[in-house]
Amino acid sequence: MSIQDTIRQQVTDNSVVLYMKGTPSFPQCGFSSGAVQILKNCGVSFAAVNVLADADIRQGIKEYANWPTIPQLYIKGEFVGGSDIMKELYANGELQTMLNEFKDAE
Repeated sequence: MSIQDTIRQQVTDNSVVLYMKGTPSFPQCGFSSGAVQILKNCGVSFAAVNVLADADIRQGIKEYANWPTIPQLYIKGEFVGGSDIMKELYANGELQTMLNEFKDAE
């Protein structure tokens, strides 16, 4: 399986996926930390892929979305954006709407 196939499977097998540096409990950069916090604030569970653990994934995800930076958020297989886009969508309420169907039961 190619790295692109692996990424395609990750983003289609999980409703919400965040490609990040580090893990949700131990982010390795401020942008990844901010992205995790936004998703937690939205009340959703998400799959996290630590790009620092796999150089092929780290490079492959940039090519997959044609997006040069990490973190990257995917919802239902669709690329949403990076940290700045997540912040903007969260600030205007759009991200909460996009994630509403995936909210954890309270």
